[in-house]
Amino acid sequence: MTKLIRGLNLRQAVAINMIDMVGIGPFITIPYIIGAMSGPQCILAWLLGAILSLMDGSVWAELGAKWPEAGGSYAFLQNLFGKEKWGRLLSFLYIWQTTFQAPLVIASGAIGFAQYLTYLIPLDTIQQKIVSGTLIIFITFLLYRKISDIGKISVVLGIIVVGTILWLIVSGLMNLNFQMAFTFNKDAMDFTPAFFFGLGTASTKTVYSFLGYYNVCHLGSEIKAPEKNIPRSIFISIAGITILYLFMQVAISGVIPWQQAKDSPFIVSAFFEQIYGSTAATFATALVLIIAVSSLFAVMLGYSRVPYAAAVDGNYFSVFAKVHPTKNFPNYSLIILASVAFVFSLLFKMKEVITAIIVMRIIIQFIGQSIGLMLLHYKKKDLHLPYRMLFFPIPPIIGIIVWAFIFFSAEWEFIAGAITFIFIGILLFLFLSKQKNKWPFEIL
Repeated sequence: MTKLIRGLNLRQAVAINMIDMVGIGPFITIPYIIGAMSGPQCILAWLLGAILSLMDGSVWAELGAKWPEAGGSYAFLQNLFGKEKWGRLLSFLYIWQTTFQAPLVIASGAIGFAQYLTYLIPLDTIQQKIVSGTLIIFITFLLYRKISDIGKISVVLGIIVVGTILWLIVSGLMNLNFQMAFTFNKDAMDFTPAFFFGLGTASTKTVYSFLGYYNVCHLGSEIKAPEKNIPRSIFISIAGITILYLFMQVAISGVIPWQQAKDSPFIVSAFFEQIYGSTAATFATALVLIIAVSSLFAVMLGYSRVPYAAAVDGNYFSVFAKVHPTKNFPNYSLIILASVAFVFSLLFKMKEVITAIIVMRIIIQFIGQSIGLMLLHYKKKDLHLPYRMLFFPIPPIIGIIVWAFIFFSAEWEFIAGAITFIFIGILLFLFLSKQKNKWPFEIL
C-alpha cells in the first residue's frame, strides 16, 4: 500500500501552523471579543488564549515528538490509555467527534470568507452559501498534490498572512490614540460573576483564533526530523501569532472606538478605511480573503490525515485508508471531509459554529490528552521522551483548569450538546465492540 512520506521541513511546518491559526478567525471574532468584555480590556481574553495555547502546546509538543504519526490525537489517546481498552474508546470518541467537528471548522472558514466578501460584493444569503460551498471545492483542488508541493505553497501563503497583519499593526501604531486603546471602564476590572462570564465568552473566541498550533501533529508522519521540528514549530507559531494578535488588538482599539468596533462585521475593512480610505480598505479586504483561503488550505490538509490514521489502524471505514497512488496523500479522506463540510457550509451560521467547535473538543481531546500525559509521566518515569516540557506538571494542570473554565462558560445548550454527543459515541462504540467481540465484551 502507498504510504505517506516525510516531506515537510521546519519552515514549512511553521507556515502550515501559522496560516491555520490565523485564517479568518481573528477578523471575524474581534467584534465578538470586544463586545463580550465591553472595552479594550478584551486584551485579557487574548492573553488567556495565548497562555492556554502555550500550556496546551507543551502537551502537544511532548506527544508529537514521542509519537509522530498521522492523525495526531487519535494516535496519542491510543498510546496514552492503551490500544486495546480505554485508549481504543477515547480514540474512537475523538474520531467520532472529528467526523463532525472537522467539517464544522472547515465550514466556519468558508462561511467567514463569504461574509467578508460581502464588503466587496453585495451578496444575499443564498449567494453567500454558494460562495462558501464553491470555496471548499476550490481548496480541495489545491490540496490534490504532493506534500512537498503543499509545503512550498504554505510558505508563500504564510508570508501573505504575516505581511497583512504587520501592515495592520504598523498602520495602527502610527495612528494610535493611546487613551482610547488603554482606558478601561471604571467597572471593567470588577471581578464579579458578570466579568468572568464575559471573559469566558470572549476567551472562547480568542481560543478559536489560536487553534491550529498543533496542526503539525496531524501531519506527524510527514514531518522531517519530527522529534525536533514538531516541538519547535508549535512554540514558534504560538509565540509569533501571540505577538501579532496582541499588537493587532491594541492597534484596532486605538483607532476605532470599542462601541463602534463591537458592532462592525468588517472590522479590518473599517480599520483601513478609517486610516487610508476606501481603496486601501478594499485591498485589505482582499488580503483577508486570501488569508481565509490559506487557513482552509492548512485545516483541510491536517484534518484529512485523522480519519486516514484510524482507518489504517482498522478502527474506521477502510475507504479512508486509501492513498493516492502517485501523489501520496489520503485522497478519499480529503474528499469525504470536504463533502461533509460543503453541506455544513450551506446549513450553519458563523457565531454558533465557533462555540460548537470549541466546546465539542474540550473533554476528550484537550483535557483527555493532558490527563493521559500526566499519568504517563508518573507511571513510567524512565520512559524516553524526545522532548520534555519545562516545569512539568504545571503546563497541563493550568491547561486543564483553563479548558474547564471555557467549557463551563459556554451556553448550556452547547455544554449539553457536547455531553450528549460523547454519550452517543460511547453507545456506538459499545455496539460496534459487541459486534466484533472486542473490549469490553471479549471476556464474555
